[in-house]
Amino acid sequence: MRRCAAEASGTFILVLLGPGAAAVDRSFANASLGPVGVALAFFFALLAGISAFAPTSGAHFNPAVTIAFWSIRRFPGREVLAYILAQCVGAIAAAIAIRATTGEAAVAAATLPTVSVATAFGVEFVFSAILMAVILGVSTNENVPPVLAALAVAGCVGGLALLGSLTGASMNPARSFGPALASEVWRAHWLYWLAPITGMLAAA
Repeated sequence: MRRCAAEASGTFILVLLGPGAAAVDRSFANASLGPVGVALAFFFALLAGISAFAPTSGAHFNPAVTIAFWSIRRFPGREVLAYILAQCVGAIAAAIAIRATTGEAAVAAATLPTVSVATAFGVEFVFSAILMAVILGVSTNENVPPVLAALAVAGCVGGLALLGSLTGASMNPARSFGPALASEVWRAHWLYWLAPITGMLAAA
């Protein structure tokens, strides 16, 4: 329960700050965050979340990461569903908070492809594989200090988020599910589950 609470909290922070920044940018004309500001919000959110919760839960904050770790026997199968539920709860709570704060602008927090569905699937697949490769690289190397591991993963997400205009650069089913539920935006939602999971499985 403690680890699940950590996963829910970390995912809450990720969704509140990352997609929340996109909603604020649309809601307030003087926000002027732009793509770089939103990408930085993801960077700082993950840096804070990993630093705070990695010692407790491993800081997955992402169902695809949990499934990928399970696939290589680095996470117990009996805990996969609990982690995924916790991550989705955290994402939903954050998305509801975004909707309550920014109103209709909360639709900007949702992930929607601006390219063809096939291209969007490929983008999310590759982005997710890259992220998982980085996560595995820093988590399996005992010579990598925790602070450097957090910077590497947060930097990878922030960097990929700079290309978010293509698909929203989700790489995370929970991150997409929360805002989709809160704003009732479900267009091509399936790819934000299938592409990250298969991409991370391939990398693992």
